Amino acid sequence: MARTESNMLPLGTIAPDFKLKDTVSEKNLSLNDLKSDKATVVMFICNHCPYVIHVMPEIIRIANEFQPKGVSFVAISSNDVVAYPQDGPEAMTEFAKQWGFTFPYLYDEIQEIAKVYDAACTPDFYVFDSRMKLAYRGRLDDSRPREENPKPLTGKDLRGALNAVVVGGIISEIQFPSLGCNIKWK
Repeated sequence: MARTESNMLPLGTIAPDFKLKDTVSEKNLSLNDLKSDKATVVMFICNHCPYVIHVMPEIIRIANEFQPKGVSFVAISSNDVVAYPQDGPEAMTEFAKQWGFTFPYLYDEIQEIAKVYDAACTPDFYVFDSRMKLAYRGRLDDSRPREENPKPLTGKDLRGALNAVVVGGIISEIQFPSLGCNIKWK
């Protein structure tokens, strides 16, 4: 596990389109199928990363809080499954069931989508507004697994961005990169 920060795609970037296999529904889904007229959260995660596992309870709470407000969520795994078979599609399906995903968990087999989103780590979060322009990118909050002085898991950064986007408010351009395991490139 290489501790890696996210790359911070420029704010205002239009969400890159994709069409990927959903390991939950077994359907091929595009961004157009999944986007919301309020806000759309695209998150790069994987099954084995301790950073992802640490934040999963808060991801689920945030999804359950904001989906009723019209926010769409989609998770994508782009890891090399030859080197990391625990991140393969079958394991993704089980991971989604284990955590009770109410959103798709897409498999980026050729890692093309991670590259166009400039994703670098898991977890990595992107919030797009109603026009599919990037309004927020970076961390869930400042909590990390296994820290000497652990901070509580709150989701404050992502939750704050979503609260602002849902009401058409302003999101600070001072945003902090996510920190997690590097994406496992082929």
